[in-house]
Amino acid sequence: MKHIILLLSMVLCGLVLSAQPAIDLSELEGQSCISIMVGKRASTDGSVINSHHCDGRYRTWMHIVPAADHQPGSTYKVPRGTMHTAYYGDTTGVRVMGQLPEVQHTYAYLNTSYPCMNEKQLFIGETTFGGPEILVNDKGWFTIEELERIALLRCDNARAAVRLIGSLVTQYGYGDGGECITIADRDEVWQMEILGEGPDKVGGIWAAQRIPDDHVGVSANIPRIGRLQRENPNYFLCSDNIEKVARKYGLWDGKGELIFWKVFNCDWAKGKNFREREFFVLNALAPSLNLSMDMDELPFSVKPDKGVDVQQVMELLRSTYEGTDMDMCKNIKMVVNRKGADGVVKVDTVTSPIANPWMGSDMQRTLNYLKPGTVEFQRTVSVAWCSYGVVAQLRDWLPDAVGGVSWVALDNPGQSPHIPVFCGTTRMPSTYDVCGQHGYNEKAALWKFRKANKLATVQWQRTKDIMEKQRTTLETKALKGLEKLEHQVVTIHNGTLSDEQKAAQIANLLNDYTYSHYDAAVDAWQQLEQRYWTMFGMGF
Repeated sequence: MKHIILLLSMVLCGLVLSAQPAIDLSELEGQSCISIMVGKRASTDGSVINSHHCDGRYRTWMHIVPAADHQPGSTYKVPRGTMHTAYYGDTTGVRVMGQLPEVQHTYAYLNTSYPCMNEKQLFIGETTFGGPEILVNDKGWFTIEELERIALLRCDNARAAVRLIGSLVTQYGYGDGGECITIADRDEVWQMEILGEGPDKVGGIWAAQRIPDDHVGVSANIPRIGRLQRENPNYFLCSDNIEKVARKYGLWDGKGELIFWKVFNCDWAKGKNFREREFFVLNALAPSLNLSMDMDELPFSVKPDKGVDVQQVMELLRSTYEGTDMDMCKNIKMVVNRKGADGVVKVDTVTSPIANPWMGSDMQRTLNYLKPGTVEFQRTVSVAWCSYGVVAQLRDWLPDAVGGVSWVALDNPGQSPHIPVFCGTTRMPSTYDVCGQHGYNEKAALWKFRKANKLATVQWQRTKDIMEKQRTTLETKALKGLEKLEHQVVTIHNGTLSDEQKAAQIANLLNDYTYSHYDAAVDAWQQLEQRYWTMFGMGF
């Protein structure tokens, strides 16, 4: 046992920096991102909740794009290639696909890699499902992130966003593989799945289904919409060409009813509309349904056994299946000697300190070489290769400026704290101005959290309680402070100042709140980094 522990300690430092799983990488192609949605009657306080984890090496700079008025005859340039830029305004690798007539007024929005929230409490999440490659036509003007952007610029509610996106796809074309976007406002949340129309036509097909108000839903890189419920436009909208395209490319024989997820499914779904993540989330929220991985199909959405709050959504998005049969750490054990209260030394078997759910491929291969079957790779909900995660609360009883709040976490959301950014926030801390993915950069917000996170992973079983306690403290303080902040904003909103004066005062309050909690989080993670170096000063 001693020589095994020594070997693992020697190789561990290099292992945690690798985010590549010990499986054929083609099995993970496209399996990046997740979104959990909660209807307003399924949440504990009446919030609509939506979310997005941006898994992969995407840009981490973030910017508030202000609202704007536009002159008649002006145009909007549809870009492609913004997701790996280094800073706001960087045009490296960006090209213009076409130009649209501009609208008179556009809304302010939070410009993340996948643009996510505007000033009107409209929030959009995203997950890729790929679908049949035969439908991809890269001559289409729009990729999914640009559809999100234009919806946030022009729409103040989810249903309008669905219709706008559908019309743009039809008229100007969708130019990427299958994507799902989850679109929420103060009142409802929709799941919209989009694909191209094939190489012969610039266009697209799409279907959108509303999550019932008392239900929760999840999208994790597999199409989940089933029957085309055109008879129920309050809960279902779709393009009129779905059956035609499916038959044209041999994806459906025209017999019986077309089931969207079956016809346009992806290889990694293994013929189902779910895998581990969808099952885990829905089963955790509705255990009374006795859902099973052995089922052929999971419901599109489920009614949770009890109300869901934003912290619960954060925890689900942090999940690594700890304590379940899918726990990657369950077999990584070691023997220790413990002295009991009676002074007698006893031998005990415990989880090894080096066991962590984000092991790189080298670590997994090493453990499985020493003992085959020690680690069975799982695509966990939170992953080490995540760029950022966002969980949004949308609340119709508050002014939009403070009613919509996105809780943003950089790097691995299974470790990092969430920082509040509001619909009325007008500026981000300066460290968000630059992407942290282009190399080590002390000025990038990403590295304010990544250093402690990666160091903690070296001996996660020793460090995780310390990190989780600090994260809980920060997030709880930020959540508890909302009530006072909301009261201040409502007081100003209902006061006698001019609209311009109100907006300025409210923006100052919200900006200060975002900055103060960001500063506290950065300071806490710097202290964690120093503490971990002290813990490991004599070696790992």
